[in-house]
Amino acid sequence: MKNQPKIGVLRFLGTNCDQDIWEACLATNLQPEWVWYQDHFEPSNFDAFIVPGGFSYGDYLRSGALAAKAPSMKDLRMAADKGIPIVGICNGFQILCEMNLLPGVLMKNRDGKFIDEWVDLEVCSESPYSSAKKVRYPIAHGDGRYFVTNEELKNLQDQDQVWLRYFDNPNGSTFDIAGVKTKNVFGLMPHPERALFDWMGGSDGQSFFEGFLK
Repeated sequence: MKNQPKIGVLRFLGTNCDQDIWEACLATNLQPEWVWYQDHFEPSNFDAFIVPGGFSYGDYLRSGALAAKAPSMKDLRMAADKGIPIVGICNGFQILCEMNLLPGVLMKNRDGKFIDEWVDLEVCSESPYSSAKKVRYPIAHGDGRYFVTNEELKNLQDQDQVWLRYFDNPNGSTFDIAGVKTKNVFGLMPHPERALFDWMGGSDGQSFFEGFLK
């Protein structure tokens, strides 16, 4: 298809949701292109970037901490500075927080257990990726408890950066936060790529990826 947005899909050792992202892009008329974590790239060659979920570097040291130091991240930071949209999902969210492209940190879940379930989410602020007021996506994480200080939370609220909130907080996240954003950088723990079709359990993720067409 002509004029398909080109989406750079970052891959690290341990990334395991990259193929899901690839297929989601194809299913919604986007043009995915792999970006290997050791390679440098020209940010302006892409219309947007997705940092998928998984377990980059086996989640050693701290989830996302090692990936945040990878060579390709220097160019991803340049992309952020240029205003190119960047979305981090699950481990991708952790990586963007470790890079300080998004505020806050992701910590071990409140009960210390890995959580794999569907969750209902309140959409608190506008973005191209969530036009509805409520969406339903699955989560799958062990380090998904989003944490900010009271002062940082106030800043998030004052700047309209709280993007998604859990209706029923599964992991102990501050203020039930499931996703945050800046002007062009977005991060969320749930997996919209696993909610594309009804046979998956829900199709709210379709509108998420169609947002890249905007």
